[in-house]
Amino acid sequence: MLPYSKVSESAKYILSKIKVIPPTAVILGSGLAGFHERVDDRIEIPYSDIPGFGEATAIGHSSKLVFGKLKNRYVIMMCGRFHCYEGYSMEQSAFPVYVFKEMGVKNLIITNAAGCINTEFGAGELMLISDHIKLVADSPLRGPNDDKLGPRFNDMTYAYTPRLRELAKEVAYGVGMPLREGVYAYMPGPSYETPAEIRALEILGADAVGMSTVAEVIAASHCGLDVLGISLLTNMAAGILDKPLSAEEVIQAGKNAAEDFAKLVTAVIERIEV
Repeated sequence: MLPYSKVSESAKYILSKIKVIPPTAVILGSGLAGFHERVDDRIEIPYSDIPGFGEATAIGHSSKLVFGKLKNRYVIMMCGRFHCYEGYSMEQSAFPVYVFKEMGVKNLIITNAAGCINTEFGAGELMLISDHIKLVADSPLRGPNDDKLGPRFNDMTYAYTPRLRELAKEVAYGVGMPLREGVYAYMPGPSYETPAEIRALEILGADAVGMSTVAEVIAASHCGLDVLGISLLTNMAAGILDKPLSAEEVIQAGKNAAEDFAKLVTAVIERIEV
């Protein structure tokens, strides 16, 4: 784990720039970065200015925090995350989550682009994450625990906060928007999964698969943040259709689903109890 002193330094720097504590933070996944343009009175903070932050290099990710108002609710957004396949450790991937907690954030909305395993779901749909599967041995909590950040052993039963999941379902129903719900499987990437791996994940109960999110959720559970996870199902996973996968497909799917995604996340932020 990264030490509390580094978390505190980063949090103090960000708060010095925004002056107001936002109750909700959003991590924007691949193809969804354009959502930050809907924020009013924006303040943008490059990651390069923030102590302890890295640089997001994945396609469809920029490297900045965006703070401002969304429907009169203060919010802070990560436009670009740190993936392990970029060379970051799980501790580094999860670092911003602890910074948000130290700042006073209460709720974390984590989004991603994912491959669809469940053949009853379809590309272009949104999936509420109910749980996850992590077959990778590493963890953002590996190493000495800092009790200032969270307990040595944290429970993951309610890592995806039931209250926020119910709120998202209510919002989707109210606007007539289809919203799937399922289990997200983490694979480290950057290679897409093999058809055999997808068949194995399907047997294990996974509905979608991606290369992010899980380290952040573990950290959020560890430090006591409420979490809502949303996957944009950008494509059918390897072997389900007789076609190769591409990053361009992911970005285009994000553009196609931008309006539904914006409606859902904006309405949830507007209705979250603060």
